[in-house]
Amino acid sequence: MAIKKRHQNQNTENGKTNGVNRTEDRRGRHSRKVDKYDKKGTSSSTSLNYKYFALVGVLAFIASFLHGQHLSHMFESDKHFSHLSTLERELAFRTEMGLYFSYYKIMIESPTFFDGLSSIMNDNMTEYPSTINTLKRFNLYPEVVLAIGYRAYTGFMKYLNKPTTLCWTVTRGQGMQPVQSCEGLGEPSYFYVDAVILLNALMMGIFFLFGTFLSGSVLGGIITVAAWFYNHGEATRVQWTPPLRESFAYPFLVIQMFLVTYVIRISHPTYKHSLLIALATICYMLPWQFAQFSLLTQTIAVLGCYVLKYIDSHKARVIFAGQTIGLFVSYIFLFGNEMLLTSFFASSLIIVHIIIALEPVLEHIRVRPAIIAVQGLVLMLGTLGIKLILSKILHIQDDAHISDILRSKFGTFKNFHTMLYTCAKEFDLMEAETPVRLLKTLLLPTVLFVMITVVCNFVVKEYKSWLNMETEAKSSGAGEPKPKDNKTDHPISKDVVGKPNAEVLYHVFQLIAFTVMAVIIMRLKLFLTPQMALFASLIASRQFFSWLGPKSRHYAIVAAILAAMSIGGYFNIKMELSITGEFSNWPMEQMVEWIKANTHKDAVFCGPMPTMATGKLSANRPIVNHPHYEDAGLRARTKEVYSMYSRKSLAEIKEKLVKLRVNYAVVEQSWCIRKTREGCGMPEIWDIEDPSNRGKMPACEILQGQNVGPHFRRVFKNDVYDILEVIV
Repeated sequence: MAIKKRHQNQNTENGKTNGVNRTEDRRGRHSRKVDKYDKKGTSSSTSLNYKYFALVGVLAFIASFLHGQHLSHMFESDKHFSHLSTLERELAFRTEMGLYFSYYKIMIESPTFFDGLSSIMNDNMTEYPSTINTLKRFNLYPEVVLAIGYRAYTGFMKYLNKPTTLCWTVTRGQGMQPVQSCEGLGEPSYFYVDAVILLNALMMGIFFLFGTFLSGSVLGGIITVAAWFYNHGEATRVQWTPPLRESFAYPFLVIQMFLVTYVIRISHPTYKHSLLIALATICYMLPWQFAQFSLLTQTIAVLGCYVLKYIDSHKARVIFAGQTIGLFVSYIFLFGNEMLLTSFFASSLIIVHIIIALEPVLEHIRVRPAIIAVQGLVLMLGTLGIKLILSKILHIQDDAHISDILRSKFGTFKNFHTMLYTCAKEFDLMEAETPVRLLKTLLLPTVLFVMITVVCNFVVKEYKSWLNMETEAKSSGAGEPKPKDNKTDHPISKDVVGKPNAEVLYHVFQLIAFTVMAVIIMRLKLFLTPQMALFASLIASRQFFSWLGPKSRHYAIVAAILAAMSIGGYFNIKMELSITGEFSNWPMEQMVEWIKANTHKDAVFCGPMPTMATGKLSANRPIVNHPHYEDAGLRARTKEVYSMYSRKSLAEIKEKLVKLRVNYAVVEQSWCIRKTREGCGMPEIWDIEDPSNRGKMPACEILQGQNVGPHFRRVFKNDVYDILEVIV
């Protein structure tokens, strides 16, 4: 950029500019004569721009297409989904996936869409006998949209008299009955899964555009997409678990972060940009209850750019206004979901607006580090204070388990609920194999190299800026007043318009935040790995890596890095594509069929959370507990149900189940003995909560024996499950 500027100055000194001749008339004024090649040059430049945008668009489309094919192939290969019966496909959606899919099923099978919507908003089968608004509690807007789409599609195809499915009979062997299997968008599960795959396929194209925009190079976009593919298993699990909330939400986070990056880069954003950020924030928050935590890190990252004077207060206000509008609208659409109102994200937004409003006051402090310290202190204490006050006023305890989990991560605190979380692999600390896998594809070394280069670049520029300010202060003299701004009559600060590369600094902060999240909770590496892939795009940035030499040499080095990444990446992709399986859960299928044939439709069930989700989806029976563990009342219910795996007496367990109005209890035999690590068996977890019964035989072992009376009666048993009727 500097060389280009010098050339322009030299041309001006010679009395010429590119494509323009300048002559001076007798009155000393300059007249402008357009060169005959000017229009041709402009036309050529415009044509070049069109070709560039066409190339970028084609590459984005290819990235989307390849990702969609990759996801579809892995999902089909893993389960042989196309050859499963309708029941088997439902059983394949284990744990909370089955719970979410059950509400989609209700809305497409109801006489009208609004009947189905009313059913899920007044549901008394999920936490029997309580009636809850599941749309509010479980972030079910994706299911609502898909139900509308499915009913519209099938209705339109029926009007055209066109078939929507192709069916055949599948022989399963091993004594199992043949089943009918149907393919096509008219099959509810196919429509659902294909919609998820399409959304995530489009996300990859946007991700390519994001990498291209951030790095200023198409090669940067290619690096981003390649790094994602090469580390696919660390970046997403949508290919295995389509109905999870993150599958619907994460693509909108990519769009939202893209918009925030764009706003930080441009010179004069307006509040129209706030509305775009708000829309993306709404689409991200409505499907996923955990969205607030990643948005909290974004708020802190943007505030960090503002505090360090890389963006001015106006840009910060534009971004924070978008976040605030998004939060407020999401709160309304989720029927006043109290967890949003009492979240750290909501509290932090209040505080950052206050910090920006205090800018004129804080600027009177002459020592810059002191201002930063004050702003940081206000952010931490203010966010925590507002959060505690709102939770106290509104009597909200639904997110109390989050602080308990953090206490257990960094201390010795343990209770029943934290142990259920931390004993699950996805909520444990990041596994040691994750950095090793990122090392083999060279993503981790590339990101570290980029991070060191970028941070050094920022440090050197900050140091030079500080030296210049010191020199100017000495040369101007202490008594000389600063120039005034005619509009505001305030001293003009050189920092007021921000500093270059603020959007890159934002991504540095965001990468650090996502790293901390992923280290604490392994499941959250779905934020870290894509952010690493995006940050790796900067290896192609001339702005940061021009020191590698001419563009040809720089891009040759990037191509060599990409080739080296492809060695480990090729083996990862090959391994993923080699995964083949065929879903079968005959014991669960037996149990579901027995429940449908031998119990009343109003019979109430309890049991392990994953199994209960399947019971609601496939057997359509009321349940008292389920896998969506974010509600305080549900956690209390589940603890009562899981007393079946404690060492309490059967009489005491029966009393708890009767209070919950349970008719049948499902006991999964493996839960009595299995554990992910030492101290994580269900009886061991109960020993923490119930030390008085430590050493006694676990109740689940007794319940699997022959004599379960007089409190229970066994009505069904197979190799995996026991169903016990509660004797009242």
